[in-house]
Amino acid sequence: MSDIPIANIREPGLSVSFAGLHLRNPVIAASGSFGYGHEYAGLVDAGALGGICSKGLTLEPRAGNRGIRLHETPAGLINSIGLENPGIPAFIEKELPGLRALGTIVFANLSGGSLEAYEEGAALLDAAEGVDAIELNVSCPNVRQGGMNFGLDPGIASEVVRLVRMRTGKPLMVKLSPNAPDLVAVARACEESGADALSLVNTFKAMAIDIERCRPVFDNVTAGLSGPAIRPIALRMVFEVAGAVSIPVVGMGGISTAGDAIEFLMAGAVAVQVGTATFADPDTMCDILKGLKAFLAAHGHASVAAIVGAAQDPRWRSRQRRASPDRG
Repeated sequence: MSDIPIANIREPGLSVSFAGLHLRNPVIAASGSFGYGHEYAGLVDAGALGGICSKGLTLEPRAGNRGIRLHETPAGLINSIGLENPGIPAFIEKELPGLRALGTIVFANLSGGSLEAYEEGAALLDAAEGVDAIELNVSCPNVRQGGMNFGLDPGIASEVVRLVRMRTGKPLMVKLSPNAPDLVAVARACEESGADALSLVNTFKAMAIDIERCRPVFDNVTAGLSGPAIRPIALRMVFEVAGAVSIPVVGMGGISTAGDAIEFLMAGAVAVQVGTATFADPDTMCDILKGLKAFLAAHGHASVAAIVGAAQDPRWRSRQRRASPDRG
């Protein structure tokens, strides 16, 4: 029996701060999976979360993709939503007040098909009361360059971040695509161009085939894979990026348990986003918070900060860099 009086045992602190934001805890609802918050009313205490990322927003309204939009696969979900949203002006007028009323940090996820659209969207969100930060999605097709995603090339990603940075003074978190040939190079380019934080990873490019029709399931042929199937790869990418940049990293990709979240935190993420798992069990994020607090208490940690980057052994990183000089 411990001699420490129970009254003197403090519960671990879950609050985190990064990019000028103060979150009550490191669990954030990922963009697209939590709608605008009201969709989970009565199911999830959204105010207990560290933050909420809105659905992807574009300057003009979008109807989204036609045909099948969701397809389950073992340990994952493939989606082809197509950024369905009411447009930024309508979001600010109709959806933002409800999001703000939930009492947590609001990240507005900004998407676009051109540099001009990103700039105009950023300016509108910057002026919107109730948007705490912008999550810049660079996994969008550049309609003026043959459809190549902005986030695949360090130079193009850098230009998007630079222009958006000029249009907003709010914290800017850039959401990276795992499909980039050199994700670390893209991450560094975003940091150099003014990003305050990075979030990764977005969905992986995937597909499914309807064997009865002998046709791809999705009208667009390929779509985005999320869920537990991508978690080990996403974890590796978070580990590599967190070790290569000096700005905070928010990790995501198949997180569905407290243990998953702890792995991402130890890999160097200061917070995590949870998406697909919420579809299967709306209580997932709250369960992760309970498990995280229990883990910290069991290991004698006073705060989340005690485990952030715990697996980022400087000796290992130096060996890795010597073995892979092309990574910088």
